[in-house]
This record gives sequence, C-alpha cells and structure tokens, in this order.
Amino acid sequence: MASQLTLKEVLKKAINKEIESRLLYIALSQKVGDEAAKDAFQELAQQERGHQNLLERYQRGELKEGALSSGQIIDYRIAERLDQPQVSADMKLKDIFLFAAAREKASHEFYLSLAQIHPSGEVKRLLGELAAQELEHKQRVESLYTQVAFPQTNGG
Repeated sequence: MASQLTLKEVLKKAINKEIESRLLYIALSQKVGDEAAKDAFQELAQQERGHQNLLERYQRGELKEGALSSGQIIDYRIAERLDQPQVSADMKLKDIFLFAAAREKASHEFYLSLAQIHPSGEVKRLLGELAAQELEHKQRVESLYTQVAFPQTNGG
C-alpha cells in the first residue's frame, strides 16, 4: 500500500533525514583514521547541512516558483525506502561505506521522486540539483569503499 503524506510531512521527514545524515557523517569523521575518509565525511556533513537549509527554506515558503501547497497529498513509497538500519559499533569500515552509499541512493531517489511531482520552476530545479548532489555523494562513498575493500597490494 502506498504512503500518503502531505508535502509538509514529506519535507519534515526529508529535513530529519538530512540532519541524521549530517550527524552520521560527523560521527564517522571522528571515528575513521584515514585522512581521506575523514575529509570526505566532513565535506559530506557540510553538504547535508546545505540540503537541510534548502529544504527548510521551502518549508518556510521562501521558494515560490513551482512550489506545491503544504497540505497537498503526495502518494508514493518514498518513506519506506528512507528507513535504514542503525550503524553498529562493530561494523567494518567497508560496511560503513556501503551503509552510507545506500543512504545516499535512497536520498537520490527521494529527491527525484519529489521533483517529478512538482511543476516546472525553481523548486523542481532545486530538487533535481539535490538529487544530483546525493548521487555524487553516493559515488564518492563508493569510491572510498573500493579503496578500503580492495586495497592495492605492494607492487600490484
């Protein structure tokens, strides 16, 4: 059965997911020893904060062109895709990267779906940009995964 949420509820859920992602990346940046991974997680945390700010602007009604009514019902299955298991203390770094990539994939799909229901305009364009940024995050985390899961051997 498809979820039926108002735009206001969807935005609240999206903002909370951006906050969760930012806090996750901050925590991960403090736990990893690899400097490249630490820097990547810190940068991802900053970008998630930017996404949160954009969604909050939409929620406050600051984005007008192409905006939907806050009470408009949206019918899709996005909320189910966004729920992710919690990170455990004993996860290996490569598994953490896979977890993060799955979150970014879900966020990418979420913003694509949200953009599809909006008419042309500023909001649709911004949601499309958020989707593209989340896909970039996924690719970056997957790159870190391959570095950890498939390290170069000495001489190879």
